[in-house]
Amino acid sequence: MTPPPDPAPVGRTPGALEAVVFDFDGLIIDSETPIYRSTAAALAEQGLDLTVAGWATVVGHGEEDSFRALQAAVGAEIDRTAYELAYAAQDRSWREREPALPGVVDLLTALFDAGIPVGVASSSSSGWVEGHLDRLGLRPLVGAVATSDRVDGRTKPAPDTYLLACADLGARPSRSVALEDSAPGIAAALAAGLVAVAVPSEITRHTDLGAAHHAVPDLTHLDPARLAALVDP
Repeated sequence: MTPPPDPAPVGRTPGALEAVVFDFDGLIIDSETPIYRSTAAALAEQGLDLTVAGWATVVGHGEEDSFRALQAAVGAEIDRTAYELAYAAQDRSWREREPALPGVVDLLTALFDAGIPVGVASSSSSGWVEGHLDRLGLRPLVGAVATSDRVDGRTKPAPDTYLLACADLGARPSRSVALEDSAPGIAAALAAGLVAVAVPSEITRHTDLGAAHHAVPDLTHLDPARLAALVDP
């Protein structure tokens, strides 16, 4: 006999959308493009060429997986110490002025006003994510921030950050929607049991995001009603 579905959390309408969980880098802010430029410049000092398409295969992973993917993208072994020194020498002032991407503020505000819990699931650190959310004035709209340092470094495509975000919000993954810009992120959301929506960034539009249940060009194409319809039985 098939067991009955889990009951809705206390205070939630059965069958309703219980949470929306956002990725961070490439979805809330475009950190991927300036990091690509810095990475390409650092690698050029070793005579290595990193294309945008190559960089697209790197984003969405944790630090160690990213470095392995980076070596595959340039097709050569990278002197990591020299690379990290060259990377650290790049201009980082963009970090203090990078705006939220189109549709982010409106969608977060609409979800907050509709009483739909919002989380962030990221392979980045809590300091990075929380710092930018605070800088942009978005932290009060986000009920949970699940980052790699909160799950013992288990990064996407592992499902841990999505599972943690849903747990923090008291939401069932099967009644929650993930918004993602990368293939590893989509894999993580699917493994956690969420409905996955691909929102390609300027970088990840060069990759295959076809594993997602749905896709939109950017967040301006989403609102609470459209997201709720994605989990309708």
